[in-house]
Amino acid sequence: MEHSASPDEHGTAARPATPDTRTAAQYWEDRYGTEHVWSGTVNATTAAVVGRLPQRSAAPGRALDLGCGEGADAIWLAEHGWDTIGVDISTTATERARLAALEAGLPDERIRFVAADLSAWAAAADDADDPSGGLLAGPFDLVTASFFHSTVELARTAILCRAAATLAPGGRLLIVSHAAPPPWAPEHDRHGHAELLDPAGELAALALDPVRWRTELAETRRRQVVDPDGRPAEIEDGVLLLRRAA
Repeated sequence: MEHSASPDEHGTAARPATPDTRTAAQYWEDRYGTEHVWSGTVNATTAAVVGRLPQRSAAPGRALDLGCGEGADAIWLAEHGWDTIGVDISTTATERARLAALEAGLPDERIRFVAADLSAWAAAADDADDPSGGLLAGPFDLVTASFFHSTVELARTAILCRAAATLAPGGRLLIVSHAAPPPWAPEHDRHGHAELLDPAGELAALALDPVRWRTELAETRRRQVVDPDGRPAEIEDGVLLLRRAA
């Protein structure tokens, strides 16, 4: 669920005539298949926002990357001083991420990857039921979710709220998302994008206590891309940065 420039990133690939009966884990394992899916490059907006965060010390702190895919964002965080955990439902993706971190020369104490169902994590009554074995318990200083969308069922808002609860006082939640369907999405297919939220809608869905949370960024950014037919196009990304009260 990491950023890619492919049509599938936006859910615009042809939809099956019959409902997909695979579990989320089966779907994403099949999606990753035998070849790399993503570019291996950090999401530019995530890097830009995180790179401008004021640091309270020489070491930025602990970071959690949700839906890390093959690890590009998590590796960038670790390279910039964050002690990072990347989590994804796909064991294939997290293994590729682990190998990419090794190739980047990152030590084990700086970055770890875990395969876990985040929907189950969000629904867990306590850490004893945590499918990650407690690795996601926190506290974290930063949680990132870059294009954290899924074409199969995902308890996205519940996951983001659970992740927010792991943040230490003063910690930040950064959500970079698709705010609208791409212009090349067929009109008949746009109902599949009903779950896409702009930053205001995202903030309302999270329903976090405004006394305990400060909104530092809530904006839509336009990005120049190339559509599936090779033509220039423009898409809208939502950026929401929240900070937990110190």
